[in-house]
Order: sequence, then structure tokens, then C-alpha cells
Amino acid sequence: MTAPQTPDTAPAGSSGASYYERHIFFCLNQRKGGEDCCADHRAQEGFDRCKSQVKAAGLSGPGKVRVNKAGCLDRCAAGPVAVVYPEAVWYTYVDANDIDEIVDSHLKNGKVVERLLTPVHLGR
Repeated sequence: MTAPQTPDTAPAGSSGASYYERHIFFCLNQRKGGEDCCADHRAQEGFDRCKSQVKAAGLSGPGKVRVNKAGCLDRCAAGPVAVVYPEAVWYTYVDANDIDEIVDSHLKNGKVVERLLTPVHLGR
């Protein structure tokens, strides 16, 4: 008889378990016709920085952190934006220092970076 599965040992996708502890999505959407978009605000640089910092800190992989590209997250007015799940915390960032702070504070230690939160009223 096999041992019962706990949330720590349950397979990904089953009740009580997640394959990653945190998942951060970066909007890299490029809009046509001159509409404002995250891609016009160096979003790719933010994504690349986050991915390299997460890897360098040993935070990447199953049970840890996943850094992903996303299409439009519909928060263009706040761009560039990223969102961290499972907490559903939205960030607006401007440079590598902001990305480093998100990685060190939130992705590594679980502490939200209040100064970088995307204002709730900013959408598309």
C-alpha cells in the first residue's frame, strides 16, 4: 500500500498542490497603430532581467518560481506590467532595480513590494 499524498507530495494539478510556488507573467504585447502597450516600455528587458535573476538566485524550477511571457494582460495604461500568482499581485516597473526588488522581496521571500504595485484603477 502506498502512503497517502499530502499537499507537499501530491502530483501537480491535483487538489492542494501547485507545480510552481510562484508564477510571474510579463506582458510583452505589441499593439499596432501606435496604441500604448507594454512592449513600447521595455517590457522584454524586464522579462529578461527577471528570468536571469531568478535563475542566478536558484529560484527557478518545479516547486519554485516560473517566469513567463504573456500576451496582453489588459493593463496597458500602467505598462509595463507583470503579475505574480498565486497571490495575484500586479506590478508596474521601470528599470532593472525594480525587477531586482521584485525578485528579492516577493519571489524569493514572499514580501510584496508595495511601492511597485499597479494602481487598481489602471486598466487598458
